[in-house]
Amino acid sequence: MENTPKTLALPQRKPRVYMPEEFEVSDWASLEPIFEELKNRPVNSLAELEKWISDRSELESVLSENLAWRYIKMTCNTQDEALTEAFQFFVTEIEPKASPYDDAFNRKLVESPYADQLDQKQYFIYLRGVRRAIELFREENIPLQTEISTKSQQYGAIAGAMMVTLDGEEMTLQRASDRLKQTDRAVREEAYRAIQERRLQDKDKLDDLFTELVGLRNQVAKNAGFDNFRDYMFAALGRFDYRPEDTYAFHKAIQEQVVPVTRQIDKEHKDKLKLDTLRPWDMDVDPSLLPPLEPFKTGEELLEKTIDCFYRLDTFLGDCLVTMREMGHLDLESRKGKAPGGYNYPLDEIGVPFIFMNATSSLRDVVTLLHEGGHAVHSFLTRDLPLNSAKHPPSEVAELASMSMELITLDHWDIFFPNREDLVRAKRQHLEGVLETFPWVATIDKFQHWIYENPNHTVEERHDNWVRIFEQFNLHEVDWTGLEHVKPYIWQKQLHLYEVPFYYIEYAMAQLGAVAVWKRYKEEPTAALEGYKKALSLGYTATIGEIYAAAGIRFDFSSEYIQTLVDFVKDEMKKLG
Repeated sequence: MENTPKTLALPQRKPRVYMPEEFEVSDWASLEPIFEELKNRPVNSLAELEKWISDRSELESVLSENLAWRYIKMTCNTQDEALTEAFQFFVTEIEPKASPYDDAFNRKLVESPYADQLDQKQYFIYLRGVRRAIELFREENIPLQTEISTKSQQYGAIAGAMMVTLDGEEMTLQRASDRLKQTDRAVREEAYRAIQERRLQDKDKLDDLFTELVGLRNQVAKNAGFDNFRDYMFAALGRFDYRPEDTYAFHKAIQEQVVPVTRQIDKEHKDKLKLDTLRPWDMDVDPSLLPPLEPFKTGEELLEKTIDCFYRLDTFLGDCLVTMREMGHLDLESRKGKAPGGYNYPLDEIGVPFIFMNATSSLRDVVTLLHEGGHAVHSFLTRDLPLNSAKHPPSEVAELASMSMELITLDHWDIFFPNREDLVRAKRQHLEGVLETFPWVATIDKFQHWIYENPNHTVEERHDNWVRIFEQFNLHEVDWTGLEHVKPYIWQKQLHLYEVPFYYIEYAMAQLGAVAVWKRYKEEPTAALEGYKKALSLGYTATIGEIYAAAGIRFDFSSEYIQTLVDFVKDEMKKLG
């Protein structure tokens, strides 16, 4: 076991230059003088403007890290009301008061006579984002955004409380879903039905919550002068490189190039399983009817093996995870009261992120830690960038970091699967999952477009359109007889719809990019790995296209490009035998 990083020194928080060293975010009264000083400070030269930008960035880092820890602690234990209250305090008491200052700071910057003298190469992306924020800011949206933030967190509490009892044991839905890989079809069906029935117990609560969120988000968009929340979010997410029409074309390309391949995979599964009909609980079992893959037994073992995997690729990558372990920045195992899902949360001052996930013992958990580990590496590579905003690239770049890591580590998965047969099964399952990413992402994204283009829809219309869109992309070989009541609510398991709307198409864009990184890695591993790290180290100091180019790939989601990369994945699957 590696107890200390091989080349990285354990990071210390850099000394603060502007904020008091011992300052902690406790209330607005202690923060307000700092905001006021920045707002009213005279700026009489280019050097003073750059110092002002740097001081503002430091303040943002302090606030960001404080909020991060509040969120991390809350999600690690949703049943501790004090932790939830601490997070909600920041959202309701700090953010609404800071928001008008952010707008004032943005205007102070762009109206400065020295703004035009700023180095365009260094500040272009930053200034572009500032100008967009000015366009979007409306004072009347502050309380609405506070309410949205508060309500969206209710989803995690509702989902985190969902438990089922199987064979006399109470368990999380994540642990119950591991049974969908069991070779006994009756066990799979029992688990599937238990999970769905538990979700359906809260279907009306989740529908009501979503209806409220849609209404609030639509009002925010209208206040900011947009026709709908979709158009507002394209602006808010900084989508300078593509438009809604481009995502429609992407949906169509996925339907044409990927859905026939995933449909064929489902047919092959059905044939191998020797089933007359394929049911929803048959989708995760290995078609050879071998027992589920069990790559680890404990979270500690998962972490140790992942560290070894990273070290095989590159010393720096392994050091990142060892550093996080030594600093206690990991919470990996599933347990009651823990919020669902997984994330890598950047911590802007210390520069060492936190990985949260709900591991049980599955291949999915291995992929999750590799994925979040890719995000973590991204945080380490950007920790020394001078501007806080540069450490937060758009999702098309952030997800490239994580999804590429899943694929470039494939050659080292023998660490998890020393048995050759298991290794082949794991790789095949993952590559099938890569292809299945595209239809699911297109489904969620297209659904969101419909939702926010039609914000006054009824719940019944919502369900009907979900089923319509779902059936365009997914599970064409599956028999849903007797489960028709389940299908209209499948979308409710997707936390992005509740917590981070429109953050989803990026997964498909980044998945394409990740396949391209992997393809390059197979052809020239050293150059590809260096390109990957070089691209990530740019953070958000360049455009998406420039960052992809640094990795030696294209930011392109045309039908022709998709076909090229899908064909590459199919070829790699054939090589597995």
